[in-house]
Amino acid sequence: MTEIFALAGQNLLSPIILSFALGLAAALARSDLSVPEAAAKALSIYLLFAIGFKGGVAVAAHGVDLTLALSLLAGFVLSALLPLVAFGLLRAMTGLSALDAAAIAAHYGSISIVTFVAASSVLDSGGIGYEGYMVAVAAAMEAPAILSALWLISRSGGSDGARRMDRDLWREILLNGSIVLLVGAFAIGWATGEDGLAEISSFIVSPFKGVLCLFLLDMGLVAGRGLRQSAGLLQMRVLAFGILMPLVGCVFGLAAGMLLGLSTGGVALLMVLSASASYIAVPAAMRVALPEANPALSLTLSLGVTFPFNLTLGIPLYVAMARAATGG
Repeated sequence: MTEIFALAGQNLLSPIILSFALGLAAALARSDLSVPEAAAKALSIYLLFAIGFKGGVAVAAHGVDLTLALSLLAGFVLSALLPLVAFGLLRAMTGLSALDAAAIAAHYGSISIVTFVAASSVLDSGGIGYEGYMVAVAAAMEAPAILSALWLISRSGGSDGARRMDRDLWREILLNGSIVLLVGAFAIGWATGEDGLAEISSFIVSPFKGVLCLFLLDMGLVAGRGLRQSAGLLQMRVLAFGILMPLVGCVFGLAAGMLLGLSTGGVALLMVLSASASYIAVPAAMRVALPEANPALSLTLSLGVTFPFNLTLGIPLYVAMARAATGG
């Protein structure tokens, strides 16, 4: 327990977390501070490219083996399974309709790449090694959750859109900009390897954390505005789900990581992926697939509740659990 608090204290005082806190506080205080939409988009593009590229370089250095293949399969299965768990919890804990519960559940089967990056930074700062191909696992966990949510709704008969897997929906699932950029940059990094990284290291290595701080400042602003605008929308039980589900998800990630024989850092990152919630790819897909669902519920939960919890307390907890489980 002491280790968890020590890690949490260290994490809370990092520039990354404090940047998010600044944005959150500014939005809650109704400051006019804002990040232009074009600038926020540029920051997002930079982060996704850098993350994917460095992950591809790591795979090129590591090589393709059975552990990599099994890790990708585990990520796919976790992403498909966790929405079913989230849906069951939401239906048991809250009075939400099947439609809204399924839409929220999709967010909790997919992943937050920014939470993944923040966790990677914590591991790097602590000198804890991890498998570089975990970014490929993150990419594999984007889409399956959406399909699971649509299956849940088709069983309940709750939405005509969920029963119709049309081209627009498949395009949103498979060609979402964040997925394309992450996978594409990963492929470039894999193809060029260490030589490619050396060519652009001054662009994607040194400035990375500074760009991440600015991006999290914007995320704090977005989260704060969402919380302020939906203050009367979220019931206490719905809010409780936003804290409980990451704790449930991380246990699934821990079990999968131990079965795969991942390193301490690899287990921690798989826990983080399983505990996080999407606020980029899935909301876009849900607008197409489940237009009748209330997007304010799912986005405020994932970005306004689960994201801050994971950044401040969740990541130190998951790292401590991984170290205890692996002896690392």
